[in-house]
Amino acid sequence: MTYWISWRLIKKRSLKTYSDSVNKKLLYFYKRYVTENLLPFWKNALDVRRGGVYTCFNNAGDRLVSKDKYTWSQGRFLWLWSEIARLAAEGKLDGKQEPYLAHLSKTAAFLEENVFLENGNCAFLLAEEGRKKESIPGEGYDTSLYADCFVALGLGKLAGLTRDIPRFERTLALYKRIRQRIGSGNIRTEPYPVPQGYRAHSIPMIMLNVAQELAAAAGQLDHPTEEELLGHSISYMRDVMDNFYREEDHGVVEMLSDNPSSEGDTLLYRHRNPGHTIESMWFVIHTARQTGHSRYLERAVAAIEKAVDTGWDPDYGGLRRFTDREGGKPWGSSASSAYEQLIADSWDMKLWWPHSEALYSTLLGYMQSGNKRLLQHYEKMERYVFETFPHPDEEIGEWIQIRDRAGKPIDKIAALPVKDPFHILRNMLLIIDLLEDTDVDQ
Repeated sequence: MTYWISWRLIKKRSLKTYSDSVNKKLLYFYKRYVTENLLPFWKNALDVRRGGVYTCFNNAGDRLVSKDKYTWSQGRFLWLWSEIARLAAEGKLDGKQEPYLAHLSKTAAFLEENVFLENGNCAFLLAEEGRKKESIPGEGYDTSLYADCFVALGLGKLAGLTRDIPRFERTLALYKRIRQRIGSGNIRTEPYPVPQGYRAHSIPMIMLNVAQELAAAAGQLDHPTEEELLGHSISYMRDVMDNFYREEDHGVVEMLSDNPSSEGDTLLYRHRNPGHTIESMWFVIHTARQTGHSRYLERAVAAIEKAVDTGWDPDYGGLRRFTDREGGKPWGSSASSAYEQLIADSWDMKLWWPHSEALYSTLLGYMQSGNKRLLQHYEKMERYVFETFPHPDEEIGEWIQIRDRAGKPIDKIAALPVKDPFHILRNMLLIIDLLEDTDVDQ
């Protein structure tokens, strides 16, 4: 299979000649890519006995190095399998819904039986059979709020799909616990601890996504919390766009100091995370479009364009992991926190997830706004992605996800020591849904 068939089909066309036929070719390409390249890998990674999915592969994807289960990835997997089941039931993706539902049931039961601690939080790491493990010896089990968020995301998605009100209400209890912890300031965010005295964009960003997904599930269930959850999503959207978004340059700040006068030319304030911005802005577009907040929608589109412009590597192509707010290598005074060391050590890496997020966000942004530069960014991104990331061995499939600046595979850990199933599949499923419902031609 020629994985970059999509851009080869359209690269000779001018922007004005985009048509419904191109839409259909793109749709055909992404459906085929999901079913022939991505799903076979992850179907082979299922724990068919206990539920869940094995994710602790090496970067090449040819060796399973551990059968531990990071609940961050297990919650994400629940979301993915639920979305595939929905698309299959609606005829938007080939295959039958039933096998996905069967494994979803096992995975949800596995998590519900094993992930929760006495305080209501989620364990970050489970052994294959469900035993709780410390990811950092001596630090306890609930080391990351993000794990709780992804468990809520996956269980809520499944509850809406299967019309399971008791499961949805159990998920709401977890969601309320997450909100209480954020409100108290008593949270941990491994593997990326927020430096002391700062507030991270990642918190309202992930909560926006969780709230909008739970609101959608509540709508499916005719649950009385739908309006409240939608209100939460608007509140988180406002936090992102009124506090972290910068009107003057359309950038999105990752860290805000509790003492704004101290930000200046610090590394924490100056640096940007193009992938986070691109992902966050499609969350904003979804809620802004649903709730009629056109001003936020326009700003989100501008922020996507800016993030690609700033993040793009002019020498090697692709998006750098971190950049300065003006582009290039991040710089500024540093307090030498673990997060700042991460920026310094990995700013020029080419990771799979920002690129898959950019495929969806640039196409979505173009379809929402008609901004032709976003279409150009989509084409540029598509060409880079499908020349760089797909595994050369079609028998293995998927992507070699972690790359150096030149695009060569490297054996490093980007967040968790896993080959995460989430971003590539999620964004291609979102593209399929988008193309099924929207004409490319403006």
